[in-house]
Amino acid sequence: MDPETLDLARLQFALTAGGHFLFVALTLGMALVVACLQTAATVTKKAPYHRMVRFWGQLYVINYAVGIITGLVMEFQFGLSWSGLTHYAGNVFGASLAVETIVAFFVESTFLGLWIFGWHRFNRWVHLTTIWIVALTACVSAYWILVSNGFLNNPVGHRTENGRLVLADAGALLANPSALLAFGHILGGALLTAGFFMAGVSAYHLFRRTPEGEFFVRSLRIGVFVSFPALWVTAAFGGVQLARLADLQPMKSAMFTQKTAEIADLQAEMVARFGPGDYVPSEVWTRGGALLMLLAFALMMYLSLAGVVLACFRKAVERFRLWHVVLMAAVPLPYLAMISGWVFREAGRQPWVVYGLLKTEDAVSGHSPATMLTSLIVFTVLFAALAVLNGRLLLRHARLGPVETGLGQDERAAAEPVPVPASASASASASAGSGGTAGPPPPFTPRY
Repeated sequence: MDPETLDLARLQFALTAGGHFLFVALTLGMALVVACLQTAATVTKKAPYHRMVRFWGQLYVINYAVGIITGLVMEFQFGLSWSGLTHYAGNVFGASLAVETIVAFFVESTFLGLWIFGWHRFNRWVHLTTIWIVALTACVSAYWILVSNGFLNNPVGHRTENGRLVLADAGALLANPSALLAFGHILGGALLTAGFFMAGVSAYHLFRRTPEGEFFVRSLRIGVFVSFPALWVTAAFGGVQLARLADLQPMKSAMFTQKTAEIADLQAEMVARFGPGDYVPSEVWTRGGALLMLLAFALMMYLSLAGVVLACFRKAVERFRLWHVVLMAAVPLPYLAMISGWVFREAGRQPWVVYGLLKTEDAVSGHSPATMLTSLIVFTVLFAALAVLNGRLLLRHARLGPVETGLGQDERAAAEPVPVPASASASASASAGSGGTAGPPPPFTPRY
């Protein structure tokens, strides 16, 4: 295998997987937050909660719609660039990818469509059920992806037949600690991302003193009180993963802790078992990713602790402009932590694509460097365009605030003429005759 082709394939996968991960983090977290908001709206029947569902739900739908395109590209990439992996281990990890595709692209997308177009058409409890199915299937989808990824990091539940891996123990594969611990870590990180996003957007409107002060006071507090416990859940699962690392991937653990003598011993052991080669992962990417992740966590920890205290005081929430600026600037921190953590997880297992079984150089497809470079350019341009599009759409709708949007709008009510009471008609006529102006339109009231 041409080393240039291998490097280009690895770079392409890193960029596309990292780009897709940015969408997934917010989508997964916002799905759960919106479902909880709609539960409050359905139970209490209070209009402020309905408006919050529509506003934050609109941002969730934008991120989901753009992000699902990147997911399609990710699936396509396995066959394009990593045919050796699919040929050798596809019978094991391919099944979980197939289940994830069914869950994400059929069940989740179908019920999201029902939720989007079911406002004022379904009973309010039925409509609530649709968003909870969306949120739960998003979690299930993430779990199946991590089953595949967990197998690559800690291959269990397989046997070898004719030089290929086949599934031998489905229970071991599904209960793989590398998958379960990562799932808890990702779920906490997704809620952390959603909480920081909500707090940052709310802080923007409070900083600018927009008319929807009460709306964004509530939203900022929700964002702060979601992100605080989510941070500790994420840290707890991350800590357990680090503790298990010495058993599952000792070389990565030794690199992280900078045990030079242990690294040399492990390198010699690997050479004896698997033949000549460099079995030491890149220190820059492995240790650098871990340190960057921990730095981002420390910053978020201090911000979350301060945020929980400040959020208890309404005047601070409304008027503490320095805090508003900090919250806006902190929105990228969860993304930084999750991407750097993903780099640590993936780069640290090199040179293996299936740890201890299949090297990365043996998994890449036999394309020429020119073909792989062309693919890299196309994928990078596509993902960059999608990221810019998603960012612009999110910023645009976030800046607009909770205005009347298509999501949740009752087309039937809009199409029907609104009856005007006789007293109101007379009042309006008198106002017009005296040169006055009519009053503001009534606020949006949910129909269910």
